Amino acid sequence: MNWKAEAKEKLRRYDAMRLATINIPEEIERLELDARAIRSARTDGTPVKGGGSRREEAMLSNIVHRQELAWTLQQAHSWLKTTDRALTALNNEEKLLLHRLYIYPEKGGLERLCKELGMESSSVYRRRDE
Repeated sequence: MNWKAEAKEKLRRYDAMRLATINIPEEIERLELDARAIRSARTDGTPVKGGGSRREEAMLSNIVHRQELAWTLQQAHSWLKTTDRALTALNNEEKLLLHRLYIYPEKGGLERLCKELGMESSSVYRRRDE
């Protein structure tokens, strides 16, 4: 396994995981509201493929979706906790390098980082690899 490539990829996903911990609970809440609406709907009694009514199918789909989102949220929290713990082991310069180069990269970021740290790009790359 290429551990450097794996670490880089994980850092690139950091912001998406952080946003997932914000967005997933909102989506679960929306699905809970939808579930209440499904429960209060009149039974249509029309079987659909598989033998249940549309209402039953909608309710089952809603429950499964909420369970999948809850599992995904749990995984995202666990992943962030592990990654944050690893980042706290770094000094401020190391954190800055990783944030600017992987977590929140931007066009021209390397040049700005070099100026900010007073380093040549080769030194920044060497520090990054360490």
